[in-house]
Amino acid sequence: MYKCGQPSNPYQQLTTIKMYSILAEITGSIQGSLGCLGAALGVALVGAKATEAVGRNPGASGKILVQAILGMALAEAVAFYALFLGK
Repeated sequence: MYKCGQPSNPYQQLTTIKMYSILAEITGSIQGSLGCLGAALGVALVGAKATEAVGRNPGASGKILVQAILGMALAEAVAFYALFLGK
């Protein structure tokens, strides 16, 4: 007997179960990829602003470099959190 929401064919039911397992794997990967995307955007933004700051004040390039490296390290930490703590 056909129930609403359930496939009537056993092959179709097996295919549905496979699709759910694939979707479960994809959603775990989406979390990690979005975290890495955010880290990449953060590093790019820090690098762009550091370059802009050195262009405006070349004398402060040493201090700007230190701050930029710290900012990039903190932005990369987001990627590690997303990859290792996400699952």
